[in-house]
Amino acid sequence: MGIKAALPRYEMYFYNTVLCLAVFWSTCWIFDVSSSHANRRTFKSSVKPGWHIFGRKMDTADSEWAMWIWTFRAHILFALSGHVLFAKLCSMLAPQYRSLVYMVYGLLAVWTSMGWTYVTLILSHCILLYSISLVKIRWLCFLTGFFTLATFKCEPFLSWQAGFVAGDFDLRHILFYGGCGFTVMRCMSFALENCERKDGNFSILELLKYNFYLPFFYFGPIMTFDKFYLQANKSELSRKEHEMWNINMQGVTHLVVILLVDLLFHFMYILSIPSDMKLLKHLSDWALVGVAYFNLLYDWVKAAVMFGIINTVSRLDHLDPPKPPKCITMLYVFAETHFDRGINDWLCKYVYDRLGGKHDSVLEELLATLCTYGVTILWLGPSKVVLIWAFFNCFGLNFELWAAKFFSMEPFVSFETAMSEAMSRRIRAVFNIFNFWSIVLYNTLALNSLDFAKLVAKRLLLKGFPITTIMVMFVTYCLIQVIKERERRQALVDDPLPPPPPVQPLPAEIPTVPAASAATPAQPIADPSKQKAE
Repeated sequence: MGIKAALPRYEMYFYNTVLCLAVFWSTCWIFDVSSSHANRRTFKSSVKPGWHIFGRKMDTADSEWAMWIWTFRAHILFALSGHVLFAKLCSMLAPQYRSLVYMVYGLLAVWTSMGWTYVTLILSHCILLYSISLVKIRWLCFLTGFFTLATFKCEPFLSWQAGFVAGDFDLRHILFYGGCGFTVMRCMSFALENCERKDGNFSILELLKYNFYLPFFYFGPIMTFDKFYLQANKSELSRKEHEMWNINMQGVTHLVVILLVDLLFHFMYILSIPSDMKLLKHLSDWALVGVAYFNLLYDWVKAAVMFGIINTVSRLDHLDPPKPPKCITMLYVFAETHFDRGINDWLCKYVYDRLGGKHDSVLEELLATLCTYGVTILWLGPSKVVLIWAFFNCFGLNFELWAAKFFSMEPFVSFETAMSEAMSRRIRAVFNIFNFWSIVLYNTLALNSLDFAKLVAKRLLLKGFPITTIMVMFVTYCLIQVIKERERRQALVDDPLPPPPPVQPLPAEIPTVPAASAATPAQPIADPSKQKAE
């Protein structure tokens, strides 16, 4: 079945209607629960007074969102505004030195915020991995990088390195982990790219330019060294048509999304509800499923806003940063599941695609996924929840390949060839339902807790069977068809169908006169006036 297979228009109208009604119904249940339990004792630490204009309390359970958007927004905006100002001046006066200006400003900003001892720690890791890269042995670069990353995940190395940070402000631990973790990943990218270089080595100055680019330093996203090197050292700067308009609109969009999220937190306590297991057990099936879904959707919005603001700044610097993560609503295959596209690009370039090849061999795919999720576990930090999440996602990615191999054999191929493309799309959507909810449950486990994920799965598959199960699966089927329709339209934009061939006119036939009729003498032509009179 091709991705361009279309369904009747009335059928798509029906799917969109069902989906909108289901989301509205679930939202009403969550709003009712939030309003009736706003003063619950377990919500005292997370549900606090909000905007006076609404006269309602606000869900503040996500300390990371509150810290970035409200507590430290002035500091973040001040640092990024200074970067934009100096970068613009350098781009106008000496564009060939702009990458050097990025490095100097980033180094001074890190020094000011974290102290010179922290800068010394970062420089020591850069020098270590640069020295290893000169040997040009890939496995040695991987081994050194992973060992360095592991020192930030286990004692006593963690406490010893954390002592290099000066100050006791709230952002101290977050900036420490973010800066050190992303520094190691960037240094590994530099080392691996240096191993691929055949003539000579990159200088350590290029590594420092790459690592101390302030917008990416603390929280990413990770841009692989080969892309950054080409884009940051480009001296001839130009913009596409309407590019500045798109950048401005992107910034305005992020501001609107931040306001909408805060508005949502006044009416739906989707972050505080999962922490109260007693309340969760008394929720309706629609409310419970809605809370799980909206939790994932919010986490995607948060990642999109965080990375989007950084990407907007980097686009002003004439860089092409990694795109925001794909919306959780649009995911129904494990191969596209990621919340950080920068880390995903890094893993695909250096681990997954290198070991998996064309991803059509079962053994190669198994090896590639095991190594990829092994690096992911090290990046996130080994724990029970992370190990379970990695196991199920690794299994799901391999199971997709096994299923594809199985259904590519006879008689399934003949069955699909015999049916229409629209029917094939409907049948595939039925199988994608299980993929979608597997992704939802596995990521619910990672974002919330094991107990919450087990409760959602039990209510969806066991306690709510068959009514809730069938209804939720049907709504999911409608959602997948809506996603497939969007992908179909995008595919037609990217690769439009060829125009139909022009209709060739039929050649004019020259009437042939039989020989017998040719010998017959010509009949006299009747006078039309006489025929009319008769």
